[in-house]
Amino acid sequence: METVPLAAARIDTGDTAWLLAATALVLLMTPGLALFYGGMVRTKSVLNMLMMSFVSIALVTVVWLAAGYSLAFGDDAFGGLVGDLRHAGMAGLGPDSVHGTVPTLLFATFQLTFAIITAALVSGAIADRAKFGAWLVFVPLWALLVYVPVAHWVWGPGGWILDKLGALDFAGGLPVEITSGASGLALCLVLGPRLGFKKDAMRPHNLPMVMLGAGLLWFGWFGFNAGSALGANGLAAAAFLNTLAAGCTGLLGWLFVEQRRGHPTTLGAASGAVAGLVAITPSCGSVSLIGALVVGLAAGVVCSYAVGWKFKLNYDDSLDVVGVHLVGGIIGTLLIGVFATEAMTGGAEGLLYGGGLAQLGKQLVAVAAVGAYAFVVTYGIGKLLDRLLGFRADEEQEQTGLDLTVHAESAYDHGVLGHGAPVSSSVPTAQKVKTQA
Repeated sequence: METVPLAAARIDTGDTAWLLAATALVLLMTPGLALFYGGMVRTKSVLNMLMMSFVSIALVTVVWLAAGYSLAFGDDAFGGLVGDLRHAGMAGLGPDSVHGTVPTLLFATFQLTFAIITAALVSGAIADRAKFGAWLVFVPLWALLVYVPVAHWVWGPGGWILDKLGALDFAGGLPVEITSGASGLALCLVLGPRLGFKKDAMRPHNLPMVMLGAGLLWFGWFGFNAGSALGANGLAAAAFLNTLAAGCTGLLGWLFVEQRRGHPTTLGAASGAVAGLVAITPSCGSVSLIGALVVGLAAGVVCSYAVGWKFKLNYDDSLDVVGVHLVGGIIGTLLIGVFATEAMTGGAEGLLYGGGLAQLGKQLVAVAAVGAYAFVVTYGIGKLLDRLLGFRADEEQEQTGLDLTVHAESAYDHGVLGHGAPVSSSVPTAQKVKTQA
């Protein structure tokens, strides 16, 4: 009879099955984000926006497997700041390696999908005007220097936010939402505003695509949040329900603000749902259902106002990464200090549940530290690449559109560059134009 290794016997098949599904759900969020962002830009840069998300999957995966996972989740090496390189190249990890009740290789892949979408989120702040070549260099550098250290602080063994400060973050308000939002702000300051910012109409070109992307994001978010329980258990169920509830109140809160302005919009509905989902990400494993409803509503209302700050403060955050992800992430992370319940956390309680101001203070310190670190380091990376490679597309490329000038493709004009059926030279010019149209 074949002997089953002791480590393999510790793997729970139910937990593993759920985490496999959750990992696939989170990976799907990046194509969903590509559609969400792609619908929000103008027709001349749709493919470039899609590519910035899709290429992040490949770039971050290579970096994560080479060193990122080990630095984020390896044993602490520098006083809670970063892990060691014991598992560089996934060395020492095999089918029988276990993290809790799931295979370590699966846990590493699940965490990889978080890193992927965080990098892709940043691209929304610099839509329409970034050099694709510079983005290819930026993503791996940013993943190693910004995302990986913050992931270790929050989730890694010995990380200072987790072990020393005691701030709570169930599924990524700090390493995903606040990091991407602060980094997006830094990059849009490095690149400067788009041509015609505050003068030309820069409306979303395809709202059905935006809604489809938002729907895929919402669908994947259940894996993002409930999957962070790392098991098929009651905590996963609570996080799942909290995620649904906050997305709903976020949508309603945003539409309430728009209704007062006169026109509830499809873009507002999609953005409100995402704002609620962003805010519940850190808190879904810490707050009750009532808390989740309030967190989502607060994010929907506040973020609907925050997206307009860029016009007053003169920073061109193209697709509202700052207004939704940074602001929503801050709201959700701070409100843990208000609504956290012992029934969910197993100990820590928020202000409204008898915990005083202690937990709120811890959350505030974590938010400030992560936001400042992500902004400063990203600004430095952006400035360096701008000096060495040029990060901003030139004026002609931006006016013509990055789809044609960078990728030699067009999303909609199928008669351009050989994408449509060739038109015979014997066809009159007017008929050629009609055929190509």
